[in-house]
Amino acid sequence: MAAKKIIDSKPNMFETFKEFKETKNIDRATLVSVLEESFRNVISKIFGSDDNFDVIVNPDKGDFEIYQNRVVVPDGEVADPNKEISLSDAQKLDPDYETGEDVSERIEFEKFGRRAILNLRQTLASKILELEHDSLYNKYKDRVGQIISGEVYQTWKREVLIVDDENNELILPKSEQIPDDQYRKGETIRAVILRVDNENNNPKIILSRTSPVFLQRLLEGEVPEINDGLISIKKIARMPGERAKVAVESYDERIDPVGACVGVKGSRVHGIVKELCNENIDVINYTANTKLFIQRALSPAKVSSINIDEENHKAEVYLKPEEVSLAIGRGGLNIKLASMLTEYTIDVFREIDENEAEEDIYLDEFADEIDQWVIDSIKRIGLDTAKAVLKAPREVLVEKADLEEETVDNLLSILKAEFDS
Repeated sequence: MAAKKIIDSKPNMFETFKEFKETKNIDRATLVSVLEESFRNVISKIFGSDDNFDVIVNPDKGDFEIYQNRVVVPDGEVADPNKEISLSDAQKLDPDYETGEDVSERIEFEKFGRRAILNLRQTLASKILELEHDSLYNKYKDRVGQIISGEVYQTWKREVLIVDDENNELILPKSEQIPDDQYRKGETIRAVILRVDNENNNPKIILSRTSPVFLQRLLEGEVPEINDGLISIKKIARMPGERAKVAVESYDERIDPVGACVGVKGSRVHGIVKELCNENIDVINYTANTKLFIQRALSPAKVSSINIDEENHKAEVYLKPEEVSLAIGRGGLNIKLASMLTEYTIDVFREIDENEAEEDIYLDEFADEIDQWVIDSIKRIGLDTAKAVLKAPREVLVEKADLEEETVDNLLSILKAEFDS
């Protein structure tokens, strides 16, 4: 029999791998495969081939054995010392060896030198990192759109680093954070998995708290009828942290979809509103009727009439004077969300009494004195006549039309002069 030598199994190297195995849940077969591949990689670099080597790995014990297989040839006829051994050298291992027999000799990895050992560790580290990336990518690639809870590990100006229950790193970019969100190290937060990037096998898990999908998943968790398929969320429009509009539809005529989603005294949305930094949530009934859908989307304003341009996805909405501000909302928020929800550009117009119209003047008639962009800005907030503008508070013109105070004062001066004359 061939003599066998004992080899130092380099425990530090295996402890590192064992630690990885425990934290990343690498299965035993993969563990053995990676170790064996790492050893064979180094052996190939030293001998040019690993074909005549056997590598036996025992990850549970943290040891390994390497055997070099050579054929016994007559003395002086060794052509390839890697694959052949002279009879006299073979008989030093075991006197019973004869020409033509196979010699399997256990060898010490240390005898390959420090460089080989360093090469092995580098190869092993590279394989471990590759496995770690594969494990992370495979864990999250099919979970896009799901909610995940994680612990805040580090906060930076552009992003927050979150770790999951297996210590995997997840990223919440600034652009995906609700403006009023505050993050403290160690606290648990929820977000939706927005996407999984995997450039150069370096996976990055991107989270979001501003995505409409996050609100959708929160509603699904709070409203059993949605999970049961009795209510469907058709569309969501959000201004994160401020306000959202949700269009829902019921597949059971006995169920009021709006009431079911809101709950008694808002019980079902209360927790969601708190999670989203007091983001107000308007729930409306979905309909395929475009005019009716736009009308509902502009709630709480009551619409008098609507003209639809389906080709260009535009809508002209007419309201009584007292409804205009409700349709537009503070800072134009209501009309913006209604446009996002319906996917129509909505222009709001104030209805004018016939008697008033005879004495009033449309803003477009002042185009030779007032810049057209100023007129368009005023009309977008539902004021299309001179008297309507003069009746509106000055601060409303500045804030809602997004105009400079000087521009507003000049506008008012021109309109007043017309009626004074």
